[in-house]
Amino acid sequence: MWRRAAFFFHMDLLFFFFFFHQLLAPPVDTKWLEVCGTLYYRNCEVGIFVYSRYCFLAKEGASNQRSPFITFVLGGPGSGKGTQCVKIAETFGFAHLSAGDLLRKEMSSDNENRAMIWDIIKEGKIVPSEITVNLIRRAIESSKNHKILIDGFPRSDENRIAFERIVGVEPDLVLFFDCPEEEMVKRVLNRNQGRIDDNIETIKKRLKVFEKLNLPVINHYSAKGKVYKINAEGTADEIFEKVRPLFASLSI
Repeated sequence: MWRRAAFFFHMDLLFFFFFFHQLLAPPVDTKWLEVCGTLYYRNCEVGIFVYSRYCFLAKEGASNQRSPFITFVLGGPGSGKGTQCVKIAETFGFAHLSAGDLLRKEMSSDNENRAMIWDIIKEGKIVPSEITVNLIRRAIESSKNHKILIDGFPRSDENRIAFERIVGVEPDLVLFFDCPEEEMVKRVLNRNQGRIDDNIETIKKRLKVFEKLNLPVINHYSAKGKVYKINAEGTADEIFEKVRPLFASLSI
């Protein structure tokens, strides 16, 4: 008889905490559930009080987590966006995520996609959106910084749509470095970084891809009032003086 009573008591106990856990929906923490269950077994009111406090604090902690402030940094190859991202990150405390660097890191790893990524980048084409977006998503999630610069992405409307679907947000700001084609070609050929896509043939392909696929992305966000256009002619320091007022004005 006592065993049967104890069995039903424990079933009631499990049902109680399952019900309130679903109702209040705090982050799952099995240790806390065990502690609260033990307290409830010994003293019903104490168990209920401790569990309610746990739910309250868990929800409060979740609500205090800051949403990332995401800036897309766009421009053709050689427009200087990477250099400016470094300056923005150092001056204003942003995390700098380069889509190209993430892909090159993926190429150098023991990954099944490495050969495919290599061939696509070498041809100046765009890597499938799912691959790039998931690399960026993981980088955002692993960053302790809520201020994020995403350098060189999205490169097409397909990229943009995939990012918004997979990451679940739109950028807060889109920084566009506008630079004449001849200046971009000169800069790329002079930077001598040993990249597989830094040659005249690939540069011309990349510029055609940029004009065809990247400009529609800029037009899309321009219509939403999110694009800040920078004249990217001049030295790196001169260009940064055009960028500085924008980021100095942000309250994030």
